[in-house]
Amino acid sequence: MIGMRIALGTIPFGTTVDEATSFAILDRFVEGGGTILDTANNYPFWQEGATGDESEATIGRWLASRRNRDQVVISTKCGARPSVPGARTLDAAEGLSAGVVRAAIDGSLRRLGTDHVDVYWAHIDDRSAPLEETVAAFDELVLAGKAKEVGASNHAVWRLDRARSLAAARGATRYSHVQLRHSYLRPRPGVRLPEGGHTLVTEELLDYVRSEGDLTLWVYTSLLAGAYAGKPLPEHYDHPGTSRRLAVLDEVAGELGATRNQVVLAWLRAQDIIPIVGVSSIAQLDELLADVKLDGEQIARLDAPA
Repeated sequence: MIGMRIALGTIPFGTTVDEATSFAILDRFVEGGGTILDTANNYPFWQEGATGDESEATIGRWLASRRNRDQVVISTKCGARPSVPGARTLDAAEGLSAGVVRAAIDGSLRRLGTDHVDVYWAHIDDRSAPLEETVAAFDELVLAGKAKEVGASNHAVWRLDRARSLAAARGATRYSHVQLRHSYLRPRPGVRLPEGGHTLVTEELLDYVRSEGDLTLWVYTSLLAGAYAGKPLPEHYDHPGTSRRLAVLDEVAGELGATRNQVVLAWLRAQDIIPIVGVSSIAQLDELLADVKLDGEQIARLDAPA
């Protein structure tokens, strides 16, 4: 059912983006050909006064009011919701034990007002839970019809491969989606990101996805929180490769009469990657829904080593 290869990130819906604006953005996204809504059972727990219910609950109320569940792909996640009410870090994350996975999907379905989600994710890796247990729990949800497909977010490549191998050996549902942080600009190699829990795409991961054939890569922070549109780049992107890549990006954008954001999204989609984009206004959304296409020569220039 995945149509336009772009997902709407919904972290601020129901909190910093109020419900009326959230509904307007969701309406425009669907009108513009978008189908994929990406949320989680903990968005945005780190904000003071939030519980983590807000994003899913806002989407649920929108689905109920529009009666359009069959027109959208719902992607949500478990594993990173705080097990201690009021916690603001991942130190108290619920994890991926079978009991948590079963309870978490029921909570998400209740907030979303639906009987199934299209893609259900292990939001973070939980190395305290046996991988066999987690794989079996996700398979159980698929067999019960509560999730159509499953994926792993913020996992190391070897953990993703091990989980998929375990599932294959048992005849269980394999993770067929992977979600990590990625954009056109790259931070310095070896840098530790300030955002807790963010895991970067690596060349090894890209090779793994290309080689497997049944894996879809989704990427978050795809537009670097407004940095391509003029907000300051985080310090860990301050290196010579950034200047060279931005020069090429501006060249291609000028040739196409497009914005930097539009070219970055086109570059990601040309690789069969699903970028997750967050917006807080209709104007921002309209920019990102523009259908910008790159030719082979432009892609080669953008891909050239920086």
